[in-house]
Amino acid sequence: MKKLEKTALRVSLLLVSLLFIAACSENQPVSRDFSEVSIAELHDGMQRGELTSEQLVSWYLQRIDAIDNNGPALNAMIEINPEALQIARALDEEWQASGPRGPMHGIPVVLKANIDTADLMKTSAGSLALKDHIAPADAFLVARLREAGAVILGKSNLSEWANYRGDDSSSGWSSLGGQTYNPYGEYRNPCGSSSGSGVAVSANLTTVAVGTETDGSVVCPSGINGIVGIKPTIGLVSRSGIIPIAHSQDTAGPMARTVRDAAILLAAMTGADSEDSDSVAAKPAKPDYTATLTADALQGKRIGVIRNYYGSDKPKVKTVFDTAIDELRAAGADIVDGIEFEFEDAWSAESEVLAYEFKTDLAKYLERSGAPYKTLAEIIEFNDNNADVVMPHFGQERMLNAEEKGPLTDAVYLEALATAKKISQDSIDGALAEHKLDALIAPTNGPSWMTDHANGDSFHVSSSSYAAISGYPSITVPAGSIAGLPIGISFIGTAFTEQELIEMAYAFEQATRARLPPDLKID
Repeated sequence: MKKLEKTALRVSLLLVSLLFIAACSENQPVSRDFSEVSIAELHDGMQRGELTSEQLVSWYLQRIDAIDNNGPALNAMIEINPEALQIARALDEEWQASGPRGPMHGIPVVLKANIDTADLMKTSAGSLALKDHIAPADAFLVARLREAGAVILGKSNLSEWANYRGDDSSSGWSSLGGQTYNPYGEYRNPCGSSSGSGVAVSANLTTVAVGTETDGSVVCPSGINGIVGIKPTIGLVSRSGIIPIAHSQDTAGPMARTVRDAAILLAAMTGADSEDSDSVAAKPAKPDYTATLTADALQGKRIGVIRNYYGSDKPKVKTVFDTAIDELRAAGADIVDGIEFEFEDAWSAESEVLAYEFKTDLAKYLERSGAPYKTLAEIIEFNDNNADVVMPHFGQERMLNAEEKGPLTDAVYLEALATAKKISQDSIDGALAEHKLDALIAPTNGPSWMTDHANGDSFHVSSSSYAAISGYPSITVPAGSIAGLPIGISFIGTAFTEQELIEMAYAFEQATRARLPPDLKID
């Protein structure tokens, strides 16, 4: 049954792509390869009349067919937007008539499949239970992107339910989309629940993408797939219209091949949303994060080095990290080494918080979005009744644990939430203040592991929890590689310091040029 469903999904995607390509065959063929081309370069071509958004979208659809469905068969995309070419064509006409709306005009964006779109695409979280679920309204961030002139190209595969189902899950696997693979190695894992978004960007199946993170699901797939990922401060990007895990840690974030492109996408996504209390309280501005990007931004910056990240005993990762530190020094940064955090109690508290919030937050989403199931208990029952397709590799222990939790007024939950936030925020703010730091750094990830459905994920290195539990921002940038597998470095700061982190990350990127595109052999 699973093989038949998977085959049907691939055939459907292939047919849609072929129809799109046929629909635009009247246009002048685009012979240029748009791999690794930035937003600014694409807009320059559009401004010169050498490129249209429709041609760009067509090129990506052909590449998705060649690489994602065939050839390496990365399986990053779960669905293509059947209106993508039509939207691109309309945006081209608008550009000709009145000029571009801004830097995202006509630029293709891929969304993680847990983000609502009120169009012909589904919002499924990769689950069979929501395979036919069409949201009644765009997520707030999607509405912002449409206003900015972005073309929603399609939706990416993800770890089912954003990796909050079973204890022994395999990142990048969903019962609806199957397994997504890392473009740097056959059967290598793409990491994190935003795996399809990370792979799509790295493999040049889109210009940029949006992922979501609760703890590591933007930064890990970005680091492991050799791209840039920004995990914003909670509240900077609205969470309304996103299938949740936990409101105290959930956020969407941009994923791109360069810091500048990630910054452009972030600016287009932000805004105060009346449906998201944290967003309203934050009153996030919509700045041009790219206006202050300079190659010398690390001059005089004080950067603290976190040394007790998970997996700090891995010598090869330490070598890459130490080299990155030397490059920061060479770029003018003052380094304060040896910062250590005690996070054991925060991790324990986080586990309790996520379980409580998942049950409550998911029920709210299911009810408001008109989903076919209304409670976590109903989802659990569906999974049990369809276990041969939904749970061939791992179970739903996390869901079962969450279902046992009470309301968010429980003293256990309130104490856990207070503990998690106090430890994490005091650790980061305390280190920044004590050492007069502008940012903290740590390795984002180790080299990708082999996907193993029998045993689940094998994380070797991670530092995502520091920013994730605190709700503070972090940005990962390619820093090097081990045996051809990318390693990222994370810049972490206090609340709403995205601008400063982006500036430092950009300067590091310009000094190192460490991104190494995957060498994809197309059949």
